[in-house]
Amino acid sequence: MTKRGYHHGNLKQALIEAALSLIEEKGPTGFTLSEAAKTAGVTPAAVYRHYHGRDDLIAEAARQGFEMFADLMQHAYDKGQPSALAAFEATGRAYLAFARKHPGHYIAMFESGISLNRTPELAMAANRAKSVLEQAAADLSQHIPPEKRPPASMFSAHIWAMSHGVVELYARNTGASSPFPPEDLLETGIGIYLRGLGLVPPDE
Repeated sequence: MTKRGYHHGNLKQALIEAALSLIEEKGPTGFTLSEAAKTAGVTPAAVYRHYHGRDDLIAEAARQGFEMFADLMQHAYDKGQPSALAAFEATGRAYLAFARKHPGHYIAMFESGISLNRTPELAMAANRAKSVLEQAAADLSQHIPPEKRPPASMFSAHIWAMSHGVVELYARNTGASSPFPPEDLLETGIGIYLRGLGLVPPDE
């Protein structure tokens, strides 16, 4: 992006893109706000007109990431219908796809140490992403009598944790190896877990 674009309201996005590049290269604590300014091609003074510090910039990148993530998860769940199991497997694949396609956003969201309550906007975006999976979980368990139904927030959190674990161990080039593709690990894990809770029949 050239500096010409900054006069048309693109400076904030240019700074986010610079931060994402630096996050991927150096990690969320491996760069300064001045480095982000230099990468974006502007002076540090221009950055401070929008962000008070590096954490504010990372928080905005995380907010943007959660908005994209929620949209992707919703699309995946909708696409997986009418099969409840297929829908859940689709959200797992979407989680892996997001981590691979948007590593800078993913790190800002889950590995930067930035509190999700740092800003109301970040908290709202994170909760929207969480609510997609919780709604999917609630729909999945409707056939179970209320007194026997596991809390949707509990097993959606388990699915989220399983997805995150597969991403961290096998889909982020951490050096850990598996004899199976990450997608297969996650899909079989989700299937076993959901069948164990009685949420999907054994022959689905």
